[in-house]
Amino acid sequence: MDSLKSGGLAVVIGGTGGIGAAMTDALDRCGAFAEVIACSRTSNPGIDLLDEQTIIHAARTIKTKAMDLRLVFDATGFLHGHGFRPEKTLNAITPEHMAHAFAVNAMGPALLMKHFLPLLPKEGKSVFATLSAKVGSISDNMLGGWYSYRASKAALNQFVHTAAIELARRRPEAICVALHPGTVDTGLSLDFAKAGLTVRQPAEAAALLLGVLDRLTPTQTGGFFNYEGNPLPW
Repeated sequence: MDSLKSGGLAVVIGGTGGIGAAMTDALDRCGAFAEVIACSRTSNPGIDLLDEQTIIHAARTIKTKAMDLRLVFDATGFLHGHGFRPEKTLNAITPEHMAHAFAVNAMGPALLMKHFLPLLPKEGKSVFATLSAKVGSISDNMLGGWYSYRASKAALNQFVHTAAIELARRRPEAICVALHPGTVDTGLSLDFAKAGLTVRQPAEAAALLLGVLDRLTPTQTGGFFNYEGNPLPW
């Protein structure tokens, strides 16, 4: 992470998941940060995306650190579980599934932006990045299905783009982006990987995403990029 001023603080949210844990390890090894904090529901401070008070408490704790917050990486996400599977047809959608997908994939990250973007330094490059998904692209949707996941990730992309506009008014060197990590060998997406797709290990995915973050400039804030740094269509 040569593009960020050294000696700052990095925070990974969802730090116990496959990509989150790999990103935490990569940030620890890169030597660019004085401290790397991995937050999860069980950490201290803990973050539960369904409970704004935990986000507020974590942000306040991190604000007390005597160093600049240079990177916030949100590695959270929901595709299946809690009795829910990706819907193949309109007939399969339920209010409960949609509400949970939007709570985790869109509203939770929006609350992270609400409380963490104000902590970014007013000068110098800093980054808030959240994991989105290519299937959240409306114009790239050729297959249909996966209603709740697609829609909630599209909503996340809108939150990111809108928040970036506001962020730029006060922190012109800060960057707020959505990232597509590709298909990664984690419990979230591997069961749904199609034959022929390249499946990456979490460590490789984290290294690719870090490279993207290092190359991003403030002119690209509010964008939606894949693991190679290529812009994705809305």
